[in-house]
Amino acid sequence: MNLLLINPNTSQSVSDLIAAEARRAAASDTHIEVLTAPFGVAYIETRFESLIGAYAAATLAAEHHTRHDAIVVAAFGDPGIDGLREALDIPVVGLTEAALMSACLLGKRFSIVAISRRITAWYRECVQANGLSDRLASIRSLDGPLKDIGHVQDDHGQRLEALCMSAIEDDGADVIIIAGAPLAGLARSIKDRIPVPVVDGVSSAVCHAQTLVSLAPAPARLGSFAPPPIKPNHGLPEALARLLARDGARAPG
Repeated sequence: MNLLLINPNTSQSVSDLIAAEARRAAASDTHIEVLTAPFGVAYIETRFESLIGAYAAATLAAEHHTRHDAIVVAAFGDPGIDGLREALDIPVVGLTEAALMSACLLGKRFSIVAISRRITAWYRECVQANGLSDRLASIRSLDGPLKDIGHVQDDHGQRLEALCMSAIEDDGADVIIIAGAPLAGLARSIKDRIPVPVVDGVSSAVCHAQTLVSLAPAPARLGSFAPPPIKPNHGLPEALARLLARDGARAPG
């Protein structure tokens, strides 16, 4: 099984964290490839930055999807996953959606621990879009400048653990979701010190992607996730133009 993880941020240090956690979570016969956005921002924090990340993810997916069995968009907030599901015949999984599904299987109410206050409104909207607002206990976040996005865990580890405990003790969380690719692997390292299940988006997405590939679902040909209609376009990268023309798409099944 070949999984492609796309980091829609430009930070290679974050891609390294994603790759390490993905390989720890993957089955022994699953091959993991991680690609970093060739343009965009160091880390996505706002809705507008998510738009940029979605386009970067779409560009990489169009260039590389035929070599893979599933794609993971490796940023919390899942930039572009619904559009990619329309365009591709392979499963597309996002960190947020995968983490939420995992959390719902482990408890009734979950809290999200995030890297910045600015990001929390958008994360709340992502939970709402997945129909799970009534199960959200809280979103707690760091509140200060980040010196190095690839070392957030090292710089703020104690504070992040304290946020987890506050979500449990003060907000009634049954499950903690550690949000964002810069925190990939943190759930694994602190789970023995946190008294409720702790969910990581990267490992959840990898495991859910493997399950979907194993289930071998037929691609959508009708409904809202049917492929986009073929129409004239202009100025797109060659790979995106080919994808919209459905040239070189993997055959169904």
